[in-house]
Amino acid sequence: MVALAFLIPLGLVVQQLARERAFADAERQTAVVVAVLTVTTDPLAIERAIASTGGPAVSRVSVHNLGEEGLEIGTGHAAPKDLARAADQAAPVTATVTGGVSYLEPVDVGSGRTAVVEVFIPSDELSNGVSGAWWALTAVALGLVIASVWVGDRLAAKVTASARQLAGAAGALSEGYLDVRLDPSGPRELAEASFALNVMADRIMALLTNERELVADLSHRLRTPLTALRLDAETLDDSQDAERIRDAIAALEVEIDKLIRAMREPIDAHSPTPDRGERSDGAAASTGEQGCDVAEVVRDRMMFWSAVAGDQERDCKAIGTEGPAPVHVAKSELAAALDALIGNVIRYTPQGVPFEVAVTRRDDGYVVLRVEDGGPGIPDPELALQRGESGQGSTGLGLDIVRRVAIEGNGTVNIGTSATLGGASVVIVMADADPAPKEQPPQSRFGLVGRLSREPNERRRRGKSA
Repeated sequence: MVALAFLIPLGLVVQQLARERAFADAERQTAVVVAVLTVTTDPLAIERAIASTGGPAVSRVSVHNLGEEGLEIGTGHAAPKDLARAADQAAPVTATVTGGVSYLEPVDVGSGRTAVVEVFIPSDELSNGVSGAWWALTAVALGLVIASVWVGDRLAAKVTASARQLAGAAGALSEGYLDVRLDPSGPRELAEASFALNVMADRIMALLTNERELVADLSHRLRTPLTALRLDAETLDDSQDAERIRDAIAALEVEIDKLIRAMREPIDAHSPTPDRGERSDGAAASTGEQGCDVAEVVRDRMMFWSAVAGDQERDCKAIGTEGPAPVHVAKSELAAALDALIGNVIRYTPQGVPFEVAVTRRDDGYVVLRVEDGGPGIPDPELALQRGESGQGSTGLGLDIVRRVAIEGNGTVNIGTSATLGGASVVIVMADADPAPKEQPPQSRFGLVGRLSREPNERRRRGKSA
């Protein structure tokens, strides 16, 4: 823009100078002839004066209305009306003619007569050197623009390169590449931002390491009371309750050992997601298991929870566990989510409140796991799904585990009100691992778990009668 602002006016000035130069030459030639006409009207003397102007412009000079007979010297180009106009005005005029412009200057030669000196100026003489000047100015403008663009690009590259490097490092860090580090460069603000990003990455690594060490240490501390529980369980009789307690303690030991081994593994900073048992989208990381059968998990866990429900005089049912319902969720993760839901029912509803667990394999390619109870329900479902927020005095982690399991299974979780029991209804929807439609046997509301839930009550009644 600066180049155009200066060079276009300069080109117009060059064009104006060429025109003025052509008229100046015409005025010079006219002045020689006018000087002779003021002295004599002799044609020979006038011709010699014209010849004295020299150069190729000699042939373009002519004199009109010379003498009483209207003698003309040279070849004229102006029209008679233009000659008459110049003679009447008694002042130099210009007239546009074919091929150029004629400069006409009247001269009083006495006896009331006015001769007119004409100098023809061709069009190429009016623009002599203008095209070359325009080409030169255009080349200068292009050179200036190209040079300014190159210099500006080199100057901006220092800023944009640092900004792109910072943006790329921030994006890689957001994806979980914790080994990303920057060499602070560029403007001071970008260099400070790069340095701050390096410090933040170091702090994240340190915090993750401390977190893993803390979890491993706390898990290791649980071994002591767990060992005491296991020893106490060994002293129990061989009843079904004692076997159930020993199995639960053994399962807990296995989970603690897995947790300690996982936390003792070093953090893989080159991994695209943090190696912390959780995916970048918030879902629980897979423990290496490819999937599980929802119905099988429900049957296994209800074997445990039915006994607890029986001790609290709760009626519990398992529905739809006869047929397979495969999903892409680790068995341990789904079992933990189911334990969290049933544990919430046991802890936060009055004794005697019933609950049921239902499994439905739908034809649209999804498996639905539903846990319902007859308690007061969940007043704020959205708050309950937020990690660490429950509104009921709990840790707020149980439903978050359920949410992450649903995400891992490419599904979702919904909280509402049970239509049959009147309390809370938590529905986990997961993608079917084998979506081909299969015919399932009729569902029964009184399965194996329903019978098991009544056995503790019967044993307790027999004990009281004895």
